[in-house]
Amino acid sequence: MTDEKIVSCAIYKTVKRDGLYLYVKEQNEFSDVPDEVMQQFSKPEHVFDLELSVSRPLARADVLVVMKNLETKGFYLQMPPKLEDPIDTITLPDSLHG
Repeated sequence: MTDEKIVSCAIYKTVKRDGLYLYVKEQNEFSDVPDEVMQQFSKPEHVFDLELSVSRPLARADVLVVMKNLETKGFYLQMPPKLEDPIDTITLPDSLHG
């Protein structure tokens, strides 16, 4: 048996901003989430529930930061990834031009 800390959470997305996710301690429990954040989640769409632990890293967030925010603030807001420059703004070397 392991003493590894596990934090359960529910994850929501919004149709307002692609890639914006809200992690809360319990499904449909938004009382700790500030009104300014909830304005982006006028109709939160439940994505899934997850058990967080150090041994289970997240793809786009530091699992320790998420766990700490859930414990201290009651929520974690995952921002959309920074968009890369569109391909037409990248300068190619002359050798690659037809």
